[in-house]
Amino acid sequence: MPQDRFNIIKVETHPKTELIEKLRQVTMLKDRAVRPYAECRIALERLPFTELRPAQRYVLLGGLLKAKLIADQLRDLGHDTMELDGYLSIWTDKEGGPFDLLPPMVETHREANGFVNNIVCDGMHRLYAARMEWRVPTVVRVQGLPEACPYYAYPLPGPEPWESVGILTDDSIPGDYLKKWHRIQDNKLLYRDFESAFRNVGGPRGGGAA
Repeated sequence: MPQDRFNIIKVETHPKTELIEKLRQVTMLKDRAVRPYAECRIALERLPFTELRPAQRYVLLGGLLKAKLIADQLRDLGHDTMELDGYLSIWTDKEGGPFDLLPPMVETHREANGFVNNIVCDGMHRLYAARMEWRVPTVVRVQGLPEACPYYAYPLPGPEPWESVGILTDDSIPGDYLKKWHRIQDNKLLYRDFESAFRNVGGPRGGGAA
């Protein structure tokens, strides 16, 4: 499959304190007055995949390839995408401004049955790639979210949820494909808008979120 190539030409590092400060400014997509992380406990933690539960039933092959391309180039520049101690602003030789690369985002939720899960909220492709490399990733773990702001989808069930995640090789999602099990019908009411505090989160345009 052809990969949309790009070269990283500049990287700017931001410390953990700035990452946490900006995360507290993140708003909901449809209600800019609500900042779900404002009063939360936010920390960078190394969590094995046995303690991380995806909510998404698929990854795109193009997204995996882009995640690896970014990781390989950043490694050559002295940065490990699975060991970030803050976040990065990255410029490439593609048109447009920089994009911000955060550690994968994880939210801790207690479900109706009493189970507590660390749900992957952002960075699914990077985490899937890290699992293929037997890595233990450093993630942003958010705890103590308001009851009115649960993550918009339920975590995948079962003892091995990562085994339920499939790779879609043509980078298109069939119309009848069940991507996630949403908590409410208008699930966008529960979307976090990381773009409200960061720039072009997810990487170069047209390449899919990493």
